[in-house]
Amino acid sequence: MTYRADIAIVGAGIVGLAHAYLAARAGLRVVVFERNEQARGASIRNFGMIWPVGQPAGAMHQMALRSRAIWLDLLHTAGLPYRPTGSLHVAYREDEASVAREFAEVAPAHGFDCTWRNAAQVLSCSPAVVAQGLLGGLWSPGELTVDPRLTISKIPAFLSERYGNVEFRFASPVHSICLPHVETATEQWEVDAAIVCGGDDFETLYPAQFQASEITRCKLQMLRTAPQPDAWQLGPSLAAGLTLRFYPAFEICQTLPILKRRIAQETPAYDRWGIHVLVSQTADGALTLGDSHEYGRAIDIFDKASIDRLILDYLATFLKAPYPGIAERWHGVYAKHPTQPFVRWKPEENVRVVTAPGGSGMTLSFGLAEQTLAEMGL
Repeated sequence: MTYRADIAIVGAGIVGLAHAYLAARAGLRVVVFERNEQARGASIRNFGMIWPVGQPAGAMHQMALRSRAIWLDLLHTAGLPYRPTGSLHVAYREDEASVAREFAEVAPAHGFDCTWRNAAQVLSCSPAVVAQGLLGGLWSPGELTVDPRLTISKIPAFLSERYGNVEFRFASPVHSICLPHVETATEQWEVDAAIVCGGDDFETLYPAQFQASEITRCKLQMLRTAPQPDAWQLGPSLAAGLTLRFYPAFEICQTLPILKRRIAQETPAYDRWGIHVLVSQTADGALTLGDSHEYGRAIDIFDKASIDRLILDYLATFLKAPYPGIAERWHGVYAKHPTQPFVRWKPEENVRVVTAPGGSGMTLSFGLAEQTLAEMGL
């Protein structure tokens, strides 16, 4: 038996779900294939942050803002929990404060909504920030946090129930695409278009293109506390000085090289392992902490206790929580291109491969999906 849909989406991580949501909303008949019983890759192993403030000024920041708007539409319609708490980059050294102040001065002209807040103002909006040595922080109201494990697991059921034109095939890896045919081990589908959102799976579909590309893998180590007691709230998601030298948005700051040099000289291990430290809160009140960045096609499956220690040591300089004990440790792996913010290929007519948004998949997915569907005329 051959089944029929307008479009096939390969992958039920956030990039695939974003394409499926927008295609279904446009009235297309959609089938989504996921090789596992449920999504288990980078989409559920992250902070759940929708983080426009980290994207570089211009097209990528605009894509992030558009993605945020679509996220909000989906979250409201589906009744899924989220935290519209914004973000704080806190500063404890003069070079960190210089970068944060400069960004607050120059970034609004580039479309960013952010302000510098002094120490007293930071402490008034967050119970989680260490007061000793605090100089202030960069406040941005636009960031959202979802609980990735909960959200990614709930979106498929919502799409299936809300739209009568979406089907999911879990535990169904796609073996071949030769339009109009898409084949799994047990089914054949006829479709007009296909979008492959396979994350860091470089081997199953179009392996020759992946092998010839510069796309690599990035491994990040993550940690999570137990739910915090007495309904304690983190408030804004938190970052600190290390993050200012990590996200490309801050490259517009002339003071940034001074900060980068100091970090490289004083704490080279943080550069060696690509560590910057973020804190977000899940729906049940737990704190998600991390992370590090190790690059290469062959990822080390063993996590390093020394990296976790570096993360936790730095975290203690700016976070105070009622219960900081670690309940879970894991690592995620995502695809990344060394120079491009994402990859979108056209391996054949009416087929796109969309991957490698780096660590910005949650932030960019819906804006990226909207562009992909428009480019394909769907």
